[in-house]
Amino acid sequence: MKKKKFWSLGIMLILVLSVILAACGVSDNKETGSKDTSTDDDTATSSGKTELVYGRGGDSVALDPAVVTDGESFTVTANLYETIVNFGEQDVTIQPGLAKTWEASEDGLTYTFQLQEGVKFHDGTDFNAEAVVKNVERWKAGGEKHPYYSSQFVVGDKQVIESVTAEGDYTVVFKLSQPQAPFLKNLAMSPFAIASPTAFEANEEGLSTNPVGTGPFKFVDWKRNDSITIEKNPDYYIDGLPKLEKVIYRSIPENATRLNSLNTGEIDVADGISPSDKASIESNDKLQLIERPSMNVGYLGLTTTRAPFDNVKVRQAVNYAIDKQALVDAFYEGLAEIAKNPMPPVITGYNDDISGYAYDPEKAKALLAEAGYDGKEIELWAMPVPRPYMPDGQKVAEAIQKNLADVGMPSKIVSFEWATYLEKAENGEADAFLLGWTGDNGDADNFIYTLLDGDNIGSNNYTYYDNQELHKLLVAAQTEIDEEKRIALYKQAQEIIFADAPWVPLAHSIPILAAGADVQNYIAHPTGSDRLDAVYFK
Repeated sequence: MKKKKFWSLGIMLILVLSVILAACGVSDNKETGSKDTSTDDDTATSSGKTELVYGRGGDSVALDPAVVTDGESFTVTANLYETIVNFGEQDVTIQPGLAKTWEASEDGLTYTFQLQEGVKFHDGTDFNAEAVVKNVERWKAGGEKHPYYSSQFVVGDKQVIESVTAEGDYTVVFKLSQPQAPFLKNLAMSPFAIASPTAFEANEEGLSTNPVGTGPFKFVDWKRNDSITIEKNPDYYIDGLPKLEKVIYRSIPENATRLNSLNTGEIDVADGISPSDKASIESNDKLQLIERPSMNVGYLGLTTTRAPFDNVKVRQAVNYAIDKQALVDAFYEGLAEIAKNPMPPVITGYNDDISGYAYDPEKAKALLAEAGYDGKEIELWAMPVPRPYMPDGQKVAEAIQKNLADVGMPSKIVSFEWATYLEKAENGEADAFLLGWTGDNGDADNFIYTLLDGDNIGSNNYTYYDNQELHKLLVAAQTEIDEEKRIALYKQAQEIIFADAPWVPLAHSIPILAAGADVQNYIAHPTGSDRLDAVYFK
């Protein structure tokens, strides 16, 4: 009896130990691996938290990447859609995306892409070569509805993409009408993400509020000026991603309110952090500071078709009137450098020989007198949302207003809701306006041609500046494959822009974000479009 009793107790102990070991994640099953040696990366939900709340300064304009130009829209769409090729995790090198390989012809006129297989759109339809063809045809047919296509793949009246054809289910061939040096970088940009043809053929406008891509997350709902919710795509073709179950983008316009929401745990990530808050974040062990690599420019645009800025001397005067150093010192807290060109120094082709406009109020007054400026009040538009290149548009506008008043140019500060602000500026309704640009692909073409060429008036060229000499240089630079020759062309282009002064370039910033200390693997991309598929909580 005793032997039987102890034997029974032994069995029970073994069973109990087995349960304990199983609960601790220890297994000797050779089918699944001998011992669980997973790291934090593999146990992304070990804290039990799988929902990330992302606080940002403004709402998206639309969720169809082909029809928008604002960063707040791309912030979301970067996680819903994917492009044919990708940028690197922290840079703008070209990596596989929906295409796994590609090959270019020697003359630069033909690109052949081999596509990923087994990928599905969120509506359950197949991604294939025909889907790519239909997306490109949609971009080409969109005209003004697809501003990025016009600014990146149309030169004058000429289509750069002459044709795109499907050769089988997973091979697609692009034929170009002329070589385009940044062609692959352009295709990697957020606006050229691939959407479900079934969705846009059924409702062309529908993607703006009901996006359908192939990305790691799927759209759930959108409460205007409040929140956008996306959830894990269970059919995503890359195993183990995404690690989060849900992401909620909350619109919190006030910088201080957004940071307070992070401190109280209402949100997990806060974008558009004011530089003045950097020290407090770094000293808080419950938070972490995240720096985004700088690839931007903040500027004051001067609409060249509106008086008094249709006079180049007035535009030059405004450049001399503004104390850029004081702006950088007051509002960027050491996280920016003064801008003198329309693109940042990290971009190949930057012209450092240009001296820039010094702060010289007396020179500004003299130029205004030469121009015959009548002292009429102008409207000075202040951005309503913080952006990476400008953490506080209202305060920057107030400082510029004082600088302009000092040289005899009175101004009235006005603003609008973000989408309206962009639309009205795009229509040329502003006298002078604050805006900026975060590079989409790391190429000079994406700054100078996109923002200041006459081809892009009515899209990203809000100043309506049009110089034919500049245009010829920029078109030549697009088609020039020799990198040294391209650099020379862009340097010459910057000299023309400096003399014509359609902008007052203000600053190139190092944008900062903040997150809870438990947020892991958040990588801030220089383009501003951050992928959240590998983010998890510790």
